[in-house]
Amino acid sequence: MARRVIEDGFPTTLWARRAQSVEPFGDTDAACATDRRALGAASDVLCLCVTGDADVDEILRGEGGALSGMAPGGIVAIHSTVHPDTCLRLQAEYTDLHFVDAPVSGGGHMAAAKALLVMVGGERDPIKRCQPVFETYANAVVHLGALGAGQVAKSLNNALFTAQLGLAASTFSVASSLGVDVDALINVLKAGSARSYAAEVIANSGRSLSVMAELAGPLLAKDVSILAAAVGANSCELLQMATSTITAMHLNDSVTPNAQ
Repeated sequence: MARRVIEDGFPTTLWARRAQSVEPFGDTDAACATDRRALGAASDVLCLCVTGDADVDEILRGEGGALSGMAPGGIVAIHSTVHPDTCLRLQAEYTDLHFVDAPVSGGGHMAAAKALLVMVGGERDPIKRCQPVFETYANAVVHLGALGAGQVAKSLNNALFTAQLGLAASTFSVASSLGVDVDALINVLKAGSARSYAAEVIANSGRSLSVMAELAGPLLAKDVSILAAAVGANSCELLQMATSTITAMHLNDSVTPNAQ
């Protein structure tokens, strides 16, 4: 994402908790901040992409945090997938700044191809100001509503994907038990009305959840837990199905409704 921003001509300052993360940008015109506060001071739009709520707070808040260095009117785009209340809390605490929640779907190869999906929540004016930056690495920027709505959309997307992974794995298991040629069934699922990206992922992962559990299980569990916290006692069928898949991945301890 950072390389796309730089290559599209935006003056860019980088900072990362691990020095080796910025080393590949030595061949670019990007500057490197010495610390979090310096990063904020150099940024009128600060794009943050870390793992979870605690990471967002670590980078942004506190005496030496990035927000302590930002000038009033600056924009913070949170690309991390976090609880929507984290975004709302930050906006309530730092009223002279504008916050936009903008979780992404895709990966490094999609960012390189300018093909990420960005799910945005927040006020229209700061989003409009961020749009040219987002478009350096995205081919779809979807405004879902007020601040936090992008995070809700991302958790719904990932919960649905998680549930579909479980359904696909179950489908292949049942097919095998009934004597169906599973390799042939994969061709059916690619062309039939049940076709889905999740089914393709499971088909390419040994037709079980074990590979996905290793590659992305903890992140999926985190995202399902965000939905669990959002819906609270008002559980829904989607959450139940997604949680069942996480349990099958042996990651059920990670799904707890802890609101931030």
